[in-house]
Amino acid sequence: MRVALALLFATILPAADWPEWRGAGRLGVWTEDGVLEKFPAEGLTAVWRKPISRGYAGPAVADGRVFVTELEPGTGSKGVERALCLDEETGERLWQREWPVDYAGLQYDLGPRATPTVDGDRVYVYGAVGDLLCLRASDGEVVWQLNAQRDFSAQLPTWGFTAAPLVVDDRLIVLLGGEPDAKVVAFDKRTGKELWRALSSDSEPGYSPPILIEVGGRRQVVQWTPQAVQALDPETGAVLWQQPFQANVGLVVATPVLSPHGLLVSSFYNGSRMYRLDSERPGAELIWKGNSNSEIETDGLHSLVTTPVVDGDRVYGIGSYGALRSLDARTGRRVWETHALTKEDARWASGQIVRQGDRYFINNDRGELVLARLKPEGFEEIDRTFLLEPTQPSMRRRELDAVHWTHPAYANRCLIIRNDREIVRYSLAARP
Repeated sequence: MRVALALLFATILPAADWPEWRGAGRLGVWTEDGVLEKFPAEGLTAVWRKPISRGYAGPAVADGRVFVTELEPGTGSKGVERALCLDEETGERLWQREWPVDYAGLQYDLGPRATPTVDGDRVYVYGAVGDLLCLRASDGEVVWQLNAQRDFSAQLPTWGFTAAPLVVDDRLIVLLGGEPDAKVVAFDKRTGKELWRALSSDSEPGYSPPILIEVGGRRQVVQWTPQAVQALDPETGAVLWQQPFQANVGLVVATPVLSPHGLLVSSFYNGSRMYRLDSERPGAELIWKGNSNSEIETDGLHSLVTTPVVDGDRVYGIGSYGALRSLDARTGRRVWETHALTKEDARWASGQIVRQGDRYFINNDRGELVLARLKPEGFEEIDRTFLLEPTQPSMRRRELDAVHWTHPAYANRCLIIRNDREIVRYSLAARP
């Protein structure tokens, strides 16, 4: 597994773009150098800022273009979702593609969730109510499209369709929740033809994006659902291994994390688990799990929208009430915790964690960007600056009137981030 991880990191090092959810390989790692050591006293410089409508979906960046989605509300639950393509240097809109939507029955009805996936001359976008479109990256022309509810009899998940599609070779792999036995579906990425389907949809699909790993001599698509963590053969959809995981109210959101210690998942209600992956052939076994199925009485890490990281022998992540916690990656035992990052003890307080060298860039839901080191002995804040106003409803939060849950893109020594009003590109380049 260590060899496979080394090879995976080697394949992404030259990239300066951010072509999909959590960047190249879905690793949450920013590999560029020439990045500032501290934030300017006067704040970050906005290269450009442009108006945008509603949405949680983060941007993707590839080949000089920024791809993002939005919702333009209409009457009642109806509206229009759009895919936007902006010039990376100027922010000017190069093209847009829109389609009608009805958000009836959708909780948090503020727009699309899934980050676009860019693959060469195609960009794949996935709307909140199941519209899946393959668009030509150059001009936004529709290559093919479908709707999960209409074409696969999928039920609308409580919080919508959120999992960014994954490209593996000539396949586009999507958490769809369709019938029959089409919880996960692979399409020919060029034509939209169905190639395989996998997993029963007699229960909800959850919200966690698939990832590709290579362990035990096989490439495996890991898909975490509210019933199990499992690996699928990307060529056929066959289940390679499966470990049960019953998650309360179907709430699995964070992305699985592969590390030399194993495969880590973390859920809001049911806590974290680490699985040892067989190095000889596809297989997994539980190493440790948390002892709580409550988001209030927690002993370990209970993530909601924050995907944790594994650094050396430590797991770092943000739990159900805003505490940044460190666990021993070998045992799951909590080592330390602090509220210094989120600055509040509030339900669903969160942040998005991205590694850059030996440091981490973390945007919290107050609209701040925090530069820090996460160490075995504790949290070391280097600097903090303001990015943009939180505009998304806070629901059951006690302190903030609004929150910011969008994952930014880090590309070409810049950060690109959006809320429900604007999308902004900030320079993070070191000053001469």
